[in-house]
Amino acid sequence: MKLAFSTLALPGVPVGEAVRLAAEHGYDGVELRAAPDEPVHPGLGPGERADVAAEFAAAGVEILAVAGYAHAAAPGPDEPVIGELGDLVRLAGDLKAPYVRVFPGGGEQPAEEADAAAARRLGAIAPFAADAGVRVLLETHDSHRRARDVERVLGPVGHRNVGALWDVLHTWLGGEDPAASFAPLSPHLGYVQVKDVASAEDPAPLPLGAGVLPLGACVGALTRGGWDGWISWEYEKRWYPQAADFAQLAGAGREYLRGLLAAAPRAT
Repeated sequence: MKLAFSTLALPGVPVGEAVRLAAEHGYDGVELRAAPDEPVHPGLGPGERADVAAEFAAAGVEILAVAGYAHAAAPGPDEPVIGELGDLVRLAGDLKAPYVRVFPGGGEQPAEEADAAAARRLGAIAPFAADAGVRVLLETHDSHRRARDVERVLGPVGHRNVGALWDVLHTWLGGEDPAASFAPLSPHLGYVQVKDVASAEDPAPLPLGAGVLPLGACVGALTRGGWDGWISWEYEKRWYPQAADFAQLAGAGREYLRGLLAAAPRAT
């Protein structure tokens, strides 16, 4: 498996700093948070996009994903959501990133309405994503935090270029154990986000292995299932300024993940 980290760990820092940190600490790639207050976002022009792609390529660091904030199941008309999805896919294609991350964002709608809206919009963008060489991944998050919630959307879409992103915190908060999460996600899985926290009531980020999340069981579920993709450490310091700087933890976090991978059971 390949290891990445998210620029949530480095809010607002220049692209070069993210590239340097990845290269120095042995990460294969970086998830780029794509918001208007970040260096990389859908408003970048063609030249700026080319510069970002070139900077990563020169360092031998891959851009794993454009981590967008579109809400696929949001209440309201389809057109604005599909337009936002298209902007993210276009950005990922220009950056040569294989994935776009999106949220469900179904809010208080009945589950059936939220599922149908998300499936309809993701299905509409799937052919464009295929042409761009990008997979749009629905994260286990908010209104669809469990794997089985995301599966309800992805099954009806039925397109290779629409898949799932497994955020292990949210499936755990939803009461799923890792094996139960992996089973429905496995046919759709793009990559996996890991992190650690002290408790469900205290979600401030901790060094990997210092909290309560079942990270070893998650990695074990992946390796037993024969899955060999990306694991990305999403260290959410942006919302927790008291948390330690990611740069102080990056090397130890990489070694922790490598240790889990080395010890994990393999498919038989």
